[in-house]
Amino acid sequence: MKLHELKPAKGATHSDRRLGRGEASGRGGTSTKGHKGAQSRTGYKIKMAHEGGQMPIQRRLPKRGFKNNNRVEYKIFNLGQIDQLVEKYEIKEFSPENLYINSLISQFDNVKVLGSGELKTKLSFKVNAISKKAKEAIEAVGGTVELIK
Repeated sequence: MKLHELKPAKGATHSDRRLGRGEASGRGGTSTKGHKGAQSRTGYKIKMAHEGGQMPIQRRLPKRGFKNNNRVEYKIFNLGQIDQLVEKYEIKEFSPENLYINSLISQFDNVKVLGSGELKTKLSFKVNAISKKAKEAIEAVGGTVELIK
């Protein structure tokens, strides 16, 4: 077999319809486009999502929900988890930088501490948000809390 002998497999290709090439082509006259009307003309385009007169799906389905563009997403840490994280990763200060270094959050995540569970170790916290209960529990153990933006 040589390069000039290569051909597609039988049935893999077919010749294009030669429209508008006279009566002898078998598709003369209207060239398979029917009679008159916009669809037979050049430059005709069907609208996106047109379903032939049936009610389009985007109008059939109801509007649901609401997306608040001003919502702030936080990575949540409970006080019960923090003791385990401090032991495992030997964290001296609970801050987004230390959490990122230990691959617990991504670089631009906001951190929030919630008050579920108990905290036994004295730590300093630099976080984006904290609940009232968590702040009281941290200060009761002797830790400090600093809010960052």
